[in-house]
Amino acid sequence: MDIVVVGAGSLGSLVGGLLAREHDVTLVGREPHVSQVTERGLSVVGAEEFRVHPNAQTAMPERADLALVTVKAYDTATVAADLADCTLDACLSLQNGMGNESQLAAVLDCSVLAGTCSYGARLREPGTVAFTGRGEVVLGERNGGQSAVADSVGAAFRAAGIETTVAADMPTRLWEKLAVNAGINAVTALARVENGALADSPADAIAADAARETAAVAREQGIDLPDERAVSLVERVVDDTAANHSSMYQDISAGQQTEIDAINGYVAETATERVPVNETLAGLVRTWERHRER
Repeated sequence: MDIVVVGAGSLGSLVGGLLAREHDVTLVGREPHVSQVTERGLSVVGAEEFRVHPNAQTAMPERADLALVTVKAYDTATVAADLADCTLDACLSLQNGMGNESQLAAVLDCSVLAGTCSYGARLREPGTVAFTGRGEVVLGERNGGQSAVADSVGAAFRAAGIETTVAADMPTRLWEKLAVNAGINAVTALARVENGALADSPADAIAADAARETAAVAREQGIDLPDERAVSLVERVVDDTAANHSSMYQDISAGQQTEIDAINGYVAETATERVPVNETLAGLVRTWERHRER
């Protein structure tokens, strides 16, 4: 399969590197990462160690069988416009936050799939990505149900050795992922701690409350997500990724814009009643973003 990975940062580089062991992959990213991959290949270190030689460039190709989108949520609209000029058979979002798939589907003339990914990755330096934890890719039709396109993409991922599930309940899966992100990302970013620190600290109650609020909003949207399920998922991810820095912690550490609007901010804006924990977390991170360059 001919695959273009749009957003060759940490996760995009790792998943793209894994896919490149079996498929023709083009990484679309930024300099100097692109130049290093072009000149020396992409080095994957950590849980697995190997080097692959995907194509790497800063511009979109003219066509691909699959576009894998891994950019930050605030860049989705821009990427959708850029991909509109690319002939695609399918597009898969593995992004954080909510609303990415609808933005892509509004512009692209192809099937847009939703996905989640629990693989751990960190871009160590240009040309090198650290594989920090094994996980799973779950993908399927963004509105639920089954499709031959989702089955084909799932088979391509599995052929490359990526643990992959093709699911018919992606709307529920996306809300479950949002509950996890709402509980972990902003809390670890503001406290400047690894995920595992939430297991035995005063912050674990904050994370659990953020997840419960998210589950309540999901139920308002017709998604069957009990509070207990949301909290248990947070606890499981904290345990499974104890040594990891959340993506939002990495963004704040690098002085970069975060995805707060698509995570805790999305929960607060979608809710019909007050969600004070998510509102507070979103407000604190937005305040940091407003003043980070001063």
